[in-house]
Amino acid sequence: MDVYDVAVIGAGPAGAAAALAALRSGASVLLLDRAGFPRDKPCGDGIAAEATGVLTDLGVPDPVAGFPQVTRLRLVAPGGGAVTRPLPRPAHTVPRRIFDERLVRAAVAAGASLRLHTARRVREDDLVTIDGKYRARVVIGADGASSVVRRHLGHGANPPGHLAIAIRGYAPTANRGEQVIVTTRQRWPAYAWEFPLGDGTANVGYGEVLRGGPLSRPYLLGRLAALLPGAEPVSLRGHHLPLSTHRPEPGRGRLLLAGDALSLINPLTGEGIFYAVLSGALAGAEAARGPDDVAGRYRRALRARLGRHLRHSGAAARLTGWPAVADAAVAAARQDEETFARMVDLGLADGLLDARTIGRITWRMVQWRAAPA
Repeated sequence: MDVYDVAVIGAGPAGAAAALAALRSGASVLLLDRAGFPRDKPCGDGIAAEATGVLTDLGVPDPVAGFPQVTRLRLVAPGGGAVTRPLPRPAHTVPRRIFDERLVRAAVAAGASLRLHTARRVREDDLVTIDGKYRARVVIGADGASSVVRRHLGHGANPPGHLAIAIRGYAPTANRGEQVIVTTRQRWPAYAWEFPLGDGTANVGYGEVLRGGPLSRPYLLGRLAALLPGAEPVSLRGHHLPLSTHRPEPGRGRLLLAGDALSLINPLTGEGIFYAVLSGALAGAEAARGPDDVAGRYRRALRARLGRHLRHSGAAARLTGWPAVADAAVAAARQDEETFARMVDLGLADGLLDARTIGRITWRMVQWRAAPA
């Protein structure tokens, strides 16, 4: 049985990025996935510029090639107020069946051994064994919200309030260059989106935070129709989003977690691709250095790179638990370009809250309170 320096379970963006980072450090890499590529993956398909930057640094040749830039964002607040501005950096919308295959192809071209395999069990001794078939010095679990590695480490699914559900499909649109996000007070926090691909179609969907009981497909489709009237999506699929407000430990022993398996989903927007490729790259780089204190090294690397941002995004999610705060944030962003940019970076990348942004949002709320009835 061959022994690899690094085995990665899950070949989505987090897993492919982990493989690429480990290979760049000279490690031998096994990449496992239960599905062949190309394959569909339920997602909003939005690729922020920061995610593209991480992948370019890993040697992926233009992961968004052939898809036009999305240059503007329209954000509708729960109370109906709206802001439309140019994005600080253009984004793209790339279907995951195309995007993920590009990343996997890049990893294989760089030297990863790709195997079609459904991982069910890991066992640790002097090495890590996967299903009695594959062995590695370090294993990275990049296998999503129901991660086998996560379960082995003793972590269950995110609890209510820290787990969202979304449904998405593809629909005709005249919109070619503007992301649209429509939030709603009903069962807040919740929103619908329209992300154009540039070919006359858009990824459209609706999601909300789970508070306990399950939500039906007809209910989710009804909310989508109410917030995006006229959308008639096809290829509908649903998925769970483990929010970053409830993260497990990033690793233990010779095992690491990245992407959705680490609950790295932005609680404000549901964005996860940037977190996935960044955490995967950090995990792969540390795994390639060997098993000695690999979990500790990875934890410190994550904290250095994302620690402040995750604290700020978590705080922002708690504050915007009151729809009035979200209304004030949108109003402040409509008045001030820098506030808009700060909000975008906090929701789509690794931005931080600053005193100026907090002050502008607070001032809007004060003005509303002081206004005559």
